[in-house]
Amino acid sequence: MWRNTRMVVLTALCASVYAAVLIPFMIVPLIPGVAHFRPANALPVVCSFLFGPAAAWGAAMGNLIGDFFSGIGPGDLFGFVANFLYGVIPYRMWRAWRPDERLPAAPREWAFFFLTITTACLVCAVVVGFGLELLGFVPFAVLANVLVLNNLATTAVLAPLLLRVLYPRVSRARLRYTDVLGPPRPIPARTRALGIALLVTGSVLAFVAGNVVSGGWLPPEALFDLSSRGRLAIAVLPFLAMAILGVLLL
Repeated sequence: MWRNTRMVVLTALCASVYAAVLIPFMIVPLIPGVAHFRPANALPVVCSFLFGPAAAWGAAMGNLIGDFFSGIGPGDLFGFVANFLYGVIPYRMWRAWRPDERLPAAPREWAFFFLTITTACLVCAVVVGFGLELLGFVPFAVLANVLVLNNLATTAVLAPLLLRVLYPRVSRARLRYTDVLGPPRPIPARTRALGIALLVTGSVLAFVAGNVVSGGWLPPEALFDLSSRGRLAIAVLPFLAMAILGVLLL
């Protein structure tokens, strides 16, 4: 995509719009100094359905731009990765389910649409929650749950509405990522099914395991009597790797 001028412009557009909506709401903290109310989190999902990889890079860069206004730190690296995955999962997961990429209409399609959004929210929260507890800032069991609720509540409401308005117009302008880059490579049905299964299962298990360990539900000796950060890494990383493998298969 970096060799295509229109995709580069779309990346910059996604980043700038995301940052522009993020910044004003930083005055509404959920966890002071760490997390704030983010209705802008619907935008990476909407842009993902429209612009594919441009949305992923735009979400990562837009989040980093927003972080400049609250103070840059080592945790922002995890935020960059989390927002990239948050922007890449919806379009990969949805095109695996619906190769024609049209928006959902039937109840079954809407169910998978919301499963796609939920999966993206879980992966984003796991990466940020794991990273910030690893750095000693905020416990996973606090931050990851706040992020999932914040992201899912705003995205589940705003994303369908924005897509209904924007998708037909972007499609007529031939600015969807398939219009710009051409149709994606075909993926065998079994590979698509395996990728979706790994992605969904890995994201759920990583989120649950992180909460169990970070919340103190397991005795220390249950995971080799390591430090709290070591136990969290052993519990979360294998399932997070499973989810990322699922993304790569799609």
